[in-house]
Amino acid sequence: MSRSDDVLKVHRLAHAGGSAALLEWLAARLGGWTGVVDAEQGRGPESVLRGVAEMNARGVRSAVLYGAGTATLLFALDDGRALAAVLDRPLAPQASTLLADAAVPLALVLRAEEAARREARAGLAEARAREAVLHLLMNGRLSTAHQVAQALGPSLPEPMRMYVVECRTGRRGEVTRRCRELTGGRAWIVRCPVYVRHLIVLVPADLACARAEHDPLAGALVEVDPDCVVGVSGETSLREAPAAYTQAFHALAVARGRGERHARFGPGPELALAAHGAGAGWAGALLAPLHAYEPRRPQDPGGQELRATAHAWLNFSSHATRLLKIHRNTLAARLRLVETLLGLDLARLGDQAALSLALRLTPGGRADGDAAANEAARAAPDLDGLLRDPRLTAWARAHLRPLSGPEAPVGARATLRTWLAHDARLVPAAAALGVSVPAARKRLTRIEALLERSLLQSPSARHDLWLAHRAEELAG
Repeated sequence: MSRSDDVLKVHRLAHAGGSAALLEWLAARLGGWTGVVDAEQGRGPESVLRGVAEMNARGVRSAVLYGAGTATLLFALDDGRALAAVLDRPLAPQASTLLADAAVPLALVLRAEEAARREARAGLAEARAREAVLHLLMNGRLSTAHQVAQALGPSLPEPMRMYVVECRTGRRGEVTRRCRELTGGRAWIVRCPVYVRHLIVLVPADLACARAEHDPLAGALVEVDPDCVVGVSGETSLREAPAAYTQAFHALAVARGRGERHARFGPGPELALAAHGAGAGWAGALLAPLHAYEPRRPQDPGGQELRATAHAWLNFSSHATRLLKIHRNTLAARLRLVETLLGLDLARLGDQAALSLALRLTPGGRADGDAAANEAARAAPDLDGLLRDPRLTAWARAHLRPLSGPEAPVGARATLRTWLAHDARLVPAAAALGVSVPAARKRLTRIEALLERSLLQSPSARHDLWLAHRAEELAG
């Protein structure tokens, strides 16, 4: 093989396979060991490292070290590194020439690989920072969220609509690019930390069409990919970001069954609004042990961290480990501590529903401590007392009304009631209904479309539905 053939091969390998492929070919071509040696970081055989250090100290670009039956050829690259080859003696005539020809493209491809790694690290850091902003929003820390978002750009929109976009993981970049184009870079986009197929987009309210049946942004996003579906929240403030996410997620469940593949959250009574007046004091009393909890060791989670853990688990079940970046054993231990502090059994859907409502009624971490809140706590000493409030009764009846309407499938109420009675577990509910698990799932999927709420995938409306059924029972 001629020198020109070798040079052509070196450049092709550097372009197509990178440094690893080039070094592997050089080793096979020369019949010895080849590698990149970094004297400053101590990467490489000790004898070769000493040779590179000596070469750098003398300011020369190449050197040969002779050993017992071997020769080590060194060619300087950059930043204290060198291309090294340990070969048997006598050396092949073309060895030094081939290594010298390979040194320049190798140095260039090493720089390109390092730049790619730095870009990947920067991208990962930005994604983590955007995820942190989402966490701050969901926990009501708006001031800090604004500060971090301002550094990343663009500013957080206020007011806004939240879009949850579900698409194949390989198309999220294209969806992101398209969304930026359509909103002029004003949308705030973050990859969902829980569901790998989801993007969460905060869109300025003035860019989102007020008409639910005609949403150009949602329509354009679903055209990016045949598997893409979009759920859109109502218009909310940033302070209501947790509710907006739940709304968009419920709309996403509806969008999967529609030909246009996008849906706006259906209007309906909000539990937190209906229960706020009567329930703020009750919620504060229930959560008081959690808010007052002080860990024995500084490294253990405090009350606010336990609250965030409970909120994440109620919304995402076992997927909360992805959101919180903790091990499943850590999640289980924190939930046991929450149960102990609050006197709840979180295996029971009723206790889950009570905790979910209490957390939503105290978004800042505690209920208002004024006289009205204290009076509310005395008037509603337990959950049943709260659910007997006429405002909650009216909410429950409105919430459950679609189950008795003309479009409701036969047995919808019985199916839902049985599922809730079995703590929203599909297998025992199917057995109690006398149907197969797929049949029970199909029934609940039809009820999802009827209620325009997600049931089978978290965040689920199961907590609100349990509370609505209980309020209806107490009303007689």
